[in-house]
Amino acid sequence: MPEAEPIISAVEIDKFFGTFQALKNVNLTVDQGERVVICGPSGSGKSTLIRCFNGLENHDAGQLVVDGIDVHADSKEIRALRQDVGMVFQQFNLFPHLTVLENLTIGPIKVRKISKVEAEERARKYLNRVHIPEQADKYPAQLSGGQQQRVAIARSLCMETRVMLFDEPTSALDPEMINEVLDVMVELANSGMTMVCVTHEMGFARKIADKMVFMEAGEIVEVAPPEKFFTKPDSARCRAFLDQILEH
Repeated sequence: MPEAEPIISAVEIDKFFGTFQALKNVNLTVDQGERVVICGPSGSGKSTLIRCFNGLENHDAGQLVVDGIDVHADSKEIRALRQDVGMVFQQFNLFPHLTVLENLTIGPIKVRKISKVEAEERARKYLNRVHIPEQADKYPAQLSGGQQQRVAIARSLCMETRVMLFDEPTSALDPEMINEVLDVMVELANSGMTMVCVTHEMGFARKIADKMVFMEAGEIVEVAPPEKFFTKPDSARCRAFLDQILEH
């Protein structure tokens, strides 16, 4: 049997903001069903990289193929890509004037062209999955931060994407709300969802990751399975980062 193509393949990716180089010669693959956690100090290029994965940022050099689509600035397939690559942000980005149920159904109805009845059925299924079915008729402002982030996750799930990207999904939450979101993400990971997650939550990373990626100054410094990454990282830069973050 030939090996399956990776669902994300980044080869020698560079990204500039003006004269500042945010990504330097980045090479990374993500296989179907793989859970990849990207970590590193602030400003290391983590969020920029995953924003490139669904075309929110355009890379300046290299080749990026996501779910069979060659992603570049002139690609006519970016809209199709975003239908299959869901993203959960630090801020929840919910429509404040729509109920939770309406927030979840608007994408499937407008983009996937499914009926309202089917969209609502799907929305309630995923609200159950993130453990807040009783919040369907509330507005975002009536929910806690943790509940809003779980709605944001359910919204991506409603599009039935093939890949989920998480950009520090707990960084805007109060400490007591972090675990409720991480618990949902662990369940997703255990269900076989392909996930790429930028996070500083190392306990979570150790629990769910198939592959750890450490970035610094726009470069991938180390890629390793969690056991090796947390116990015997190769690079001094990675060891120093882990020593600092695991103390807290």
